[in-house]
Amino acid sequence: MPVQETPPSGRIDGLVGPALRTFFRIAEAWSLNEQEQMRVLGISSLSLLRAWRGGGQAGFDAAALERISLVIGIFKAINILLPDAARADAWMRKPNKASLLQGQSAVDFILDGGLARLQALRAYLDAEVGHD
Repeated sequence: MPVQETPPSGRIDGLVGPALRTFFRIAEAWSLNEQEQMRVLGISSLSLLRAWRGGGQAGFDAAALERISLVIGIFKAINILLPDAARADAWMRKPNKASLLQGQSAVDFILDGGLARLQALRAYLDAEVGHD
């Protein structure tokens, strides 16, 4: 599994805006609703999610940055494996027979297990990219 190198919380300020903008673009591509976005980000506040989407940075921490980093890695790997963007995005919602996913879609898989599932899916896709 790739090592996540998240900077100390005091050193993430310059990363917050770009990370959030990228996350919300990916969330749109994957058709994640607000509740799903909150689960992926590990937050429980809809107002916080909406503030982040509007450019706010309050409450953003290294844990959120780690989750977004994993989402970006998943997005990148899928788009390497499936170079057609529409097909890659649709893959996230389709049931999958891979042993890791056990018939679930990738979205359902990550929503059912939080950070550990994000890490597992990232590692699985990175391994698949390595097999090309």
